[in-house]
Amino acid sequence: MRQPIYPDVEDIRRLFPVTERCAYLDHAAVGTLSDPVRQAMGAYLAHRARWAQDGPYEHLADDLRDALATLINSSPEEIAFVQNTSEGLNIVANALPLQAGDNVLFCDMEFPSNVYPWMNLERRGIEARCVPHDGGGLTVAALAAHADARTRVVAVSSVEFLNGFRTDLPALGSWCREHGATFVVDGIQSLGVLPMDVQACHVDCLSCGGPKWLMGPAGQGFLYVRQERLNELHTPFAGCISVAGWEDWRDYNLAFLPDARRFELGCGNVIGQVGLLEAVRLLLDVGIEAIEAWTLHLADLLVEDLQQRGYQVVSNRSPHRRSAIVSFRVAGDVAAAHQQLLGAGVFVSKREDLIRVSPHGYNTENEVLRVGEVLGGVQV
Repeated sequence: MRQPIYPDVEDIRRLFPVTERCAYLDHAAVGTLSDPVRQAMGAYLAHRARWAQDGPYEHLADDLRDALATLINSSPEEIAFVQNTSEGLNIVANALPLQAGDNVLFCDMEFPSNVYPWMNLERRGIEARCVPHDGGGLTVAALAAHADARTRVVAVSSVEFLNGFRTDLPALGSWCREHGATFVVDGIQSLGVLPMDVQACHVDCLSCGGPKWLMGPAGQGFLYVRQERLNELHTPFAGCISVAGWEDWRDYNLAFLPDARRFELGCGNVIGQVGLLEAVRLLLDVGIEAIEAWTLHLADLLVEDLQQRGYQVVSNRSPHRRSAIVSFRVAGDVAAAHQQLLGAGVFVSKREDLIRVSPHGYNTENEVLRVGEVLGGVQV
């Protein structure tokens, strides 16, 4: 079996000041900023204060679209900038040509960002159909058991936020293509730590914010829409830059742009774009496959240690379902256990009755093992 290629962890760690003060293992909640991201944003602010005009940032939007397209294997013309994952999913939900009696299918492990936009369509007679998860997330078997002839959309997270279930996107995407359903993916819990190929996975629409595994600034994300589907979507909003020939200010010709930029309404979050571009470039330079290999190794090491100490790991750790997110139960007060970890400088999340650990490519083996060291073993 081929040995995994790991990143140079010590070299990457020097770029993240957070490593000097704690073991930060909470990227499924919010990622930390690297020095290159912070410095790039600072340089932009300094330029903006002195010159006001774009200058060296004239091609920023194009550069960011190129980087994001490389990240997910799309074309730049299929990328629109949004504020966050929720905004992108709401755009898609309101753009799809759904009719009363149609249904949208998602599972009961979804984050609300990929639930409420679909529930909000119920006022139009569209059913938001929440189905029980299968082993921690949505599978083809669960999908086939609950879909029908009026299933028009399948909405899923690439990785589920609570338990780290890794969705088989190619299988679900193939089912959607065979059954004429639009495949919509919330990518925020995988982009930056797991590879994504929207072409191979038959993804029609994908939305992702920047501040988690991409380790970019909050308030900047992107929406991918497959080029072949663009003209099927009814652009729900229109703004001064959504249309062709938009610089003819008083022409008032509502002819939407032929690419995904039609979903952008006006002035963008330029400093957010600067930060996200630097963050994505850093990840691409390190290599997403190398980050995946290392974080899965860290997660496996953590699981082994926790199980030896008597903790119940609820994350699905089968080879095709595992991710960098590990969630487990503690005996007794989960809130107290969470505070114990924080007090010891080990940053993780409490989600429902679980402790959730989510390391990235710059974390070390010693850092993930700190979780068990701080909590100790389960008292029988």
